[in-house]
Amino acid sequence: MNEMILLKLGELVLKGLNRRTFEDKLIANARRKLRPHGEFKVYTKQSAMYVEPKNDECDMDGAWEAMKKVFGVVGLSRARACDKDADAMLETAKTYLHDKLSAARSFKVEAKRSDKTFPMTSIQLAQYVGGELHDAFPNLTVDVHHPELTVHLEVRDDAAFVHADPESGAGGLPVGVGGRAVSLLSGGIDSPVASWMMAKRGLALDMVHFFSYPYTSPEAKDKVVELARLLTPWCGRLTVHVVPFTAIQEQLRRSCPEELFTLLMRRFMMRIAARVAMRIGAGAVVTGECLGQVASQTMEAMACTQAVCPLPVLRPVVGMDKEEIVRIARKIGTFETSILPYEDCCTVFTPRHPRLRPLPGEIEAAEASLDIEALVDEAVANIERVQVGG
Repeated sequence: MNEMILLKLGELVLKGLNRRTFEDKLIANARRKLRPHGEFKVYTKQSAMYVEPKNDECDMDGAWEAMKKVFGVVGLSRARACDKDADAMLETAKTYLHDKLSAARSFKVEAKRSDKTFPMTSIQLAQYVGGELHDAFPNLTVDVHHPELTVHLEVRDDAAFVHADPESGAGGLPVGVGGRAVSLLSGGIDSPVASWMMAKRGLALDMVHFFSYPYTSPEAKDKVVELARLLTPWCGRLTVHVVPFTAIQEQLRRSCPEELFTLLMRRFMMRIAARVAMRIGAGAVVTGECLGQVASQTMEAMACTQAVCPLPVLRPVVGMDKEEIVRIARKIGTFETSILPYEDCCTVFTPRHPRLRPLPGEIEAAEASLDIEALVDEAVANIERVQVGG
């Protein structure tokens, strides 16, 4: 039989009557990611998902890399199926894992018998195959605690599967099972990580980026679109809603106290993001805010900016330190792009002494001279939408 990919499902196996909904979404997400790599049969059974190539033209290496980025999968292995027979599993291990068995110095065999009608217990099967492999590969010693190679045997309803050393999957829940949200995507390190973290919890995302030309360059916008593209292997196809923000910032500079500029700007961002969210049927706004990191991210400041948003505001990195965020950014491949030296709109007209803890009524008084609805309407009417990913 051909090589296939065996994927272990994560927390969705704990779901009750709606588990099938989660599995269907997982299968759909996997099929979409597999399309560029050939024709595959994808299905779930016994708390696992199976990805089987339909022909020899399939790119198994490409499929493997794609499946490592599917949320909802906690582990995956390249495996070979065989008959549910101890000798068949032994011969499959000898041939399919020959190079790994020849290169290793220590090993063990682990067996799992999901099909309880199989005549041997898991321990008996592991002992039999392990003993025969030890005889066949004299370079190997048995080490049940810290083996260099672990051979896995799985006896399932339809077939037995042989594989070695599974890798960790992306974890989380399938993208889309948690609904849809809009994520504020700047050109920094935090917001792509926040977006990734919420996609991992099952949210489908649209991105909102605020662009202040000519104060920010076209390269700054291109950088954000590239960040969105880097997220698509995890999140699927994304729409980036590029909001023209120059007019609002210039009006704030003309009409409002300098020390409140950042907070007022953030309130407009929340209003516009909520408007985009409601237009596309999204139920929340995601931000990369981290408590205490900058002036607009004190508790009082976040309460002030959240007050104008009628939707839940999700802040997945709010309690993380910068090292933790950077570690995830490196893992998901966004860090090097995030640190490119193109400034975003948050650096435009930055106050010398921003207000950290606004007083009650202070912000509303500063906004009294503004035609808020007209400014928001104009910005939303002129949004540019950029599709990213296949």
